[in-house]
Amino acid sequence: IVVRAEGKSSFSELFSQVNAAFDESNNPNIAIVLPEYAFEWRERVVDLNDYLRDPEYGMSGLEISEFPTVIWMQDEADGARLGMPAQRTGRFILYNQTWARELGFASPPETSSDFERQACAANKALASDADANNDALGGWLVDAHPMTPLSWMLAFGGGVESENGYRFLAQENIDAFKFVKSLQQKGCAWVASAGTSVYDRFASRQALFAAASLEEFADQSRAFNALGNDDEWIVLPFPGPGRTAFVVYGSSFVVFESNDVTQLASWLFIRWMLSAENQARWTQSTGMFPLRSSTMDLLADYSTSHPQWAEAVNLLPNGETTPKLSSWRTVKIMMQDGFRDMFDTIRHPDLTEGQVPLILRQMDEIANELKR
Repeated sequence: IVVRAEGKSSFSELFSQVNAAFDESNNPNIAIVLPEYAFEWRERVVDLNDYLRDPEYGMSGLEISEFPTVIWMQDEADGARLGMPAQRTGRFILYNQTWARELGFASPPETSSDFERQACAANKALASDADANNDALGGWLVDAHPMTPLSWMLAFGGGVESENGYRFLAQENIDAFKFVKSLQQKGCAWVASAGTSVYDRFASRQALFAAASLEEFADQSRAFNALGNDDEWIVLPFPGPGRTAFVVYGSSFVVFESNDVTQLASWLFIRWMLSAENQARWTQSTGMFPLRSSTMDLLADYSTSHPQWAEAVNLLPNGETTPKLSSWRTVKIMMQDGFRDMFDTIRHPDLTEGQVPLILRQMDEIANELKR
């Protein structure tokens, strides 16, 4: 089997070019895409269940059981398997434990109330030092990555899916957005200006909390090393009033309809890529989650030298997934823009937590329009 790889600059570019290839009847045999793309291309994507269950070329029940449920189920829809996991990452809260202990906190926050107390204490500490330029810093460094607002909503018991599509305007989501907006109003959360990376800001104690995805951990470690800062930082899920949450997401192998020989060759390549040995190499090069448990046996040294990555892997069984809807491709961008807009004090200087329901109602309207 000979595979010719072709890279694209982004998933959006890949989506556009595959659509163009469909129009020219020249589609690729395999693509590594986000699951929501496969849901949109469903009529052209091969259901891999027949290959997966094939007695000669498939995977055994034991092999399948090695994939964590949160990773395995993302590619299934209505009983069809539209892809196989290729990469999975997650969005987490980073926490400077050394600084928190100096502030008087012996343990990481377990609830949103704990989170607020510690974030506000960090801001108070900077506001009372000799540097007037950092008075607005110190708490949670706000970001608008789409998995950040989704994680906050899930942590408060909400989410974005309903039986018939999307539902943003729910009390749990209102509570989540009010919570994070009120943090900003109290000075316990802040939005960074351009010019300095989030990694450098977190490493220089401008924020007690910041959010990052798994593949960013290496950059964060390098930032601490570059500054000569030996603070201990750890990885946490997003805290709510009574539970925590984080979202697992990433790309999948998708096979397009062609002929029996080409489709089987595509499947065999995917199965080879998902072997424990290849997964170990892939994990070490990307910094993302190992997709199957047997891979961990080959990553003992990597786990020891990357403690934050190991912490995230331990949290993996508790991860949650993104919506299994093709429209999620555009809805998540709308959600990201709306969440960012909520913290924009230049465009909306008078926006308060009391206006949060209006924002979520607008998200509802746009999301369900995009779903049509």
